[in-house]
Amino acid sequence: MSDSRMPRLQEELGDLDSVREACELVRGTFRMLQNEIARAVVGQRRVVDETLVALFAGGHVLLEGVPGLGKTLLVRSLSEALQLEFSRIQFTPDLMPADITGTNIVARDEATGNRAFCFRPGPIFSQLVLADEINRATPKSQAALLEAMQEGTVTIGGETRPLPSPFFVMATQNPIEQEGTYPLPEAQLDRFLLKIVVPYASRREVGEILDRTTGSVDSSPRPTMDAAFIRSAQRLVRRLVIAPHVQDYVVRLVLASHPGGEFQPESIRDMISIGVSPRGAQGLINAAKVVALMHGRYGVSIEDVRSIAHVTLRHRIVRTFEAESDRVDVDELITAIIESLPRDDEEAHRP
Repeated sequence: MSDSRMPRLQEELGDLDSVREACELVRGTFRMLQNEIARAVVGQRRVVDETLVALFAGGHVLLEGVPGLGKTLLVRSLSEALQLEFSRIQFTPDLMPADITGTNIVARDEATGNRAFCFRPGPIFSQLVLADEINRATPKSQAALLEAMQEGTVTIGGETRPLPSPFFVMATQNPIEQEGTYPLPEAQLDRFLLKIVVPYASRREVGEILDRTTGSVDSSPRPTMDAAFIRSAQRLVRRLVIAPHVQDYVVRLVLASHPGGEFQPESIRDMISIGVSPRGAQGLINAAKVVALMHGRYGVSIEDVRSIAHVTLRHRIVRTFEAESDRVDVDELITAIIESLPRDDEEAHRP
């Protein structure tokens, strides 16, 4: 699809009809994007959908999986289908913050011959950034990336420079190798909207991967949308509504993760040491709004919240030593909370 044929969203959505038309356009383009990414990425439909949820919600993604599952391919395919500026940062123990953000260098002016400082931007100044194996860099370098993710700006030499928009970071980490790594602290993990666990491919999918990658068929995704469309879609997502009882469900869901909280199930009473923060509640609502939009609804339902709860909250909950000793997974804790939490407050106090 050429630039002239790229879909466009109205900047001003004054009435309900225009909002509905915009939502339908986003839904249709979203499906086209899914199909284009599927040309390059075999299977992993859930991973692709959750990644796109984070993109349209304006958040960042942490991908966790063993090497060779297509995490890097997914990011490259996204950059091609979305027509975004792409850069890759390979995190290593000797990576310095300046290697990420850029630095001031002394350069010679060809016209005058004078020397002066000029800024050379780092790879962070891209719209789609792949932070490969983020847990292999030192905490100082990790903090440089995560600060840029949170603030959307980079400050060097006393000057603050804005990052491009949209700005989407996809970080990967290998869960099986711990030697020589620097696990992200809980406060840093909280800056990712979603933590997506990439599963192994099935028998059929492995066979299809081999057919595509060892043959001569071009499976590159075609451009589907551009940065202007993504920015407009992100603003549209913010306009979707959430009913008071659904928002209260999100509040109770988050409070149920707090140690000793009134909504915490008895079955997991001693299994959580740190619960979800208000930032996690914000992320859950924003992600649920995208889910609602992609299913053709203009308001968030409790099912939308439940469907995205695990991937939004799994990196925001810290287990106790007892839970780790009993090998209770964080996803199991979230499932226990969801299954025990009433849909409305009246049901919670019903005898």
